[in-house]
Amino acid sequence: MTPGHVAGPAGGPDGGGVTERRAGAAAQWWAELPPAAGSAVMATGIVSVGLHLVGSEGLSVALLVLGCAAWLALAVDFGRRLLRQRDRWEHEADTPPALTAVAATTVLGTRVSLLGAGRQPLAVAALLVAVVTWAVLLPHVLRHWQRHGMPGAVFLVCVATQGLAVLGATLAVALPALWLAWAALLCFGLGLVLYAVAFTRFDLRQIDTGAGDHWVAGGALAISALAGAKLLAVPAWRGGAGHDALRMVTLALLAVVLAWYLLLAVEELRHPRWHYDVRRWATVFPMGMTAVATLSAAASASVGWLRTPGQVLLWIAAAAWAVVLIGLVRSAARDVRAERPTPGRR
Repeated sequence: MTPGHVAGPAGGPDGGGVTERRAGAAAQWWAELPPAAGSAVMATGIVSVGLHLVGSEGLSVALLVLGCAAWLALAVDFGRRLLRQRDRWEHEADTPPALTAVAATTVLGTRVSLLGAGRQPLAVAALLVAVVTWAVLLPHVLRHWQRHGMPGAVFLVCVATQGLAVLGATLAVALPALWLAWAALLCFGLGLVLYAVAFTRFDLRQIDTGAGDHWVAGGALAISALAGAKLLAVPAWRGGAGHDALRMVTLALLAVVLAWYLLLAVEELRHPRWHYDVRRWATVFPMGMTAVATLSAAASASVGWLRTPGQVLLWIAAAAWAVVLIGLVRSAARDVRAERPTPGRR
């Protein structure tokens, strides 16, 4: 062995080789990310929305920037797989986690719209991208649904559809554009139907054994409640019987959401699952969405006392976001050091 090889750790050939291998492992780790990684963008985006609602604008914008950066990186990877790994893309497009692309886009678009009038074109662009992606992916997913025994990701068909309703209703008020409100109302109804169908395929044992995405069972109803709250804010619909009916539906959904939240939280304590898994981002998203739905309903449904529990739920979601982020960083670092790209369960 030459002296250069002995000195590897100090910068010799072996040290360079280790660095190159770890860089390669990092690149491979990223390349092997599953579609469920999109739930990290969903979680980041909805916590950003919640922070905006409670007045923490600096933190909210910081998370928005982080979420947009992650969205762009995942979009590039999505395009790479479409062009260079078509078989893999087609296989992944058949699975419910593929719909995280739609949900992530709508959540970020909603937050961008809340930045103000000058950002509405970006939010409209996000809606267009989300609609096209939804139209392409949803038929793939529905054709490959199992009849029963599916994990919580099955509810992403509802989440993606309600995401369109949320962003559409947000833009209907911001632009304004009443036709968007009607389109959002249609998505709202379709999303509820898809939830009912998904529930018949959901394996209830996932509540005890799921790796994180079982929380989407409640999160899908949370984004449905948020869509209802957004529709309640449409000025042209205030004061009529339809508005009153929508208010009742929204509050009923929120009540079920909070019941789901309590059940899932209790089961987490009864059956702890502390290891990091990429699907844990699908836990943070429903937690944040429940908080945002509660805060939004407090305003649009004129139930002011809901604001306090909404704020509490938001900070719990923000803490969960930070914990899962730490888990992600530690998992990625461990895999790269070991030169073994396994970005899923850890």
